[in-house]
This record gives sequence, structure tokens and C-alpha cells, in this order.
Amino acid sequence: MSEPDSVILEATRRRLSGKQADTVDKLTRSAVEVLAREGFAGMTIRMVAAAAGVGAATAYTYFSSKEHLVAEIFWRRLVSASSPASEDADPTVRVVAELRNIAMLVADEQELSGAVTSALLGRDPDVVHLRGRIGAEIRKRLIRALGEDHDPDVVESLELLYAGALVRAGMGYASYSEIADRIEKSALLILK
Repeated sequence: MSEPDSVILEATRRRLSGKQADTVDKLTRSAVEVLAREGFAGMTIRMVAAAAGVGAATAYTYFSSKEHLVAEIFWRRLVSASSPASEDADPTVRVVAELRNIAMLVADEQELSGAVTSALLGRDPDVVHLRGRIGAEIRKRLIRALGEDHDPDVVESLELLYAGALVRAGMGYASYSEIADRIEKSALLILK
């Protein structure tokens, strides 16, 4: 089973059976629909459960909060997205491609993109866990793009760039597409 496939059978809180994985999938898909309609402030786990056709108690067995649910959506998208790291000889080209790809995961969904920023800043233990997994995945992709002789300070600078850009986009200073362009420019400055 590939990593993206294994994410379907694993949630933050536990390993899932096929039926449980289907329920979590319904909940995450319904959450995107509810977010588009209600916004993050208006969304509740109860609304998402109703849209998914499951009971609220069932939804709460998988997700402790709406922040946890939105963080799970982003995590699933991240690990399901193929890494664009090319065979290009230039690590700068590879890094820029990785950062742009990550920034664009939710770019076309305004309510979801803002919700991701809010959710990932949460203190819910399940969100903290997912934030660690998301950060580790982004770090892994950056290191792979930079190559074996990477400088740990450059990796950290690129992580800070991405995190700051995510917050900036979530605060509404720019769209995720505009932020992706800004990430590229800033990454080029770091990598010079």
C-alpha cells in the first residue's frame, strides 16, 4: 500500500477499518462542502455530520473539533499530492516546485484555505499532532529537493517562509496564488 493509500486507513486518532475509512472520507468531503457554504466560523461538526449522513456522535469519534477536521483535510491533500520534485539538476528549481505545489493545495478554495490557516494554529492535541506530521512531510520534501548536501539552516528558513506565507494568506493579505508567487521570489532570495 502506498503512503497516500495508507492515509485513507489511518486517522489522527487511530487505525481505521474499511468502513471507518469510508466514514472519515464522507466527513472530510462534506466538510469541504459545508465550508464553502458556511465559512469556517459558521461550520460545526454537527453540520458536517448531517451533510455526510452520519450522526454527530459518530463524527466526534473521529474528529475532536472542526479545527481537527480541517487539519485532517489538509494533511490528506498533502500526502495525496504527488511531489513535483523533478529530475532537474538545479535544486533551486526543485525547491520552488515543491513550495509552489504545497501552497496551491487549497488555493482554489477560498473558505478552505482560510480555514486551514486557522485550524493549524489551534491547540487541540489532535491538531498539534497533525501539525507535526504536516511539518515533517514538508521538511522531508524540502530536503529531498535540496539534495544530500543541504544546509539545515536553509531548510529551516524555507520552512519559516512557508509557514509565514500560510499565515499571511490566511489573514487575507493575498490569495494563495499570489502567495505562491511570493514564496517563489522569497525562496530564490534564500537559495542564492
